Amino acid sequence: MELDYNVVRLISAEPSKIATYNGRQLKESILKSEGRVLMGQTYLPSPILIPDCTSTELMFAFGTDMVLLNGYDFDHPEKLPGMQGLSFERIEELVGNRPVGIYMGCPKGGVDMNDPRVSSVAPMMYTKEHALKAKKMGVHFIILGGNPGSGTSIKDVIRASKECREVCGDDMLIFAGKWEDGIVEKVLGDPLATYNAKEVIDELIDAGVDIIDFPAPGSRHGITVEIIRELVEYTHRKGALAMVFLDSNVEAADVDTIREVTLLMKQTGCDVHAIGDGGFGGGTWPENIYQMSVTLKGKAYTWKKWQPQRDRRITWIN
Repeated sequence: MELDYNVVRLISAEPSKIATYNGRQLKESILKSEGRVLMGQTYLPSPILIPDCTSTELMFAFGTDMVLLNGYDFDHPEKLPGMQGLSFERIEELVGNRPVGIYMGCPKGGVDMNDPRVSSVAPMMYTKEHALKAKKMGVHFIILGGNPGSGTSIKDVIRASKECREVCGDDMLIFAGKWEDGIVEKVLGDPLATYNAKEVIDELIDAGVDIIDFPAPGSRHGITVEIIRELVEYTHRKGALAMVFLDSNVEAADVDTIREVTLLMKQTGCDVHAIGDGGFGGGTWPENIYQMSVTLKGKAYTWKKWQPQRDRRITWIN
């Protein structure tokens, strides 16, 4: 990657600076953070934890650098408890235009979107129209995957990723992979998988994916640091970045567990550390986010998130 020296690392950049970044610059900003970027995830159909405060705002306050919206209803976002009647654009304003993205589950190949078993979640799933709408809304990034129990295969994710890149163009930062729903088809890095993980990584990158998603050792059963470390290294050598996802509801465990799993995640060499939305109030506990942030990047970078955003250039008065 040819570096742009005007791009500042995400963990220390001012939100006003980040707001100007396109997808290529945001990717570089993550790269320059050297494995210390924290992403929170909030499930919008769930009630919020604190009145008059969205989980998105709460997660940024406790140390996340990016927030992923799960369960975003492209037809009626105003009905989602996690949106608090606000538009995506308004939430972006409330968090200082920090990076907020949307997760879209990829439909299983051949599925009928009008099937009653699917139609209820169809407004939240990946379609070409939803990708285009996300781009027009100013979404900073899109994450593509398969929801638990959906039967989505890695081939479905690859197919959606390719189309998403075609629709959104080069400016959109796209994440994709398989880190959950490992019953029918195993997740990336599972030693029991019947596919070649490195070939899948190649296909995802060829489809236009910027950041490959993997399960986290310590939260997903059977997944070890050594396995994911090898795949992350392979991903880096191919020019892409990597994200490791702490989920399986382990995100709702105690802070000691969060600390231990976070250290395992950091040993994989990944660029982004994500924590899932299990818990109450549409996400994990704020103290778990805080612990994960401190473990990843220390107190100074975590506490900096609490600072009111302003232009800190010194003005001399005669």
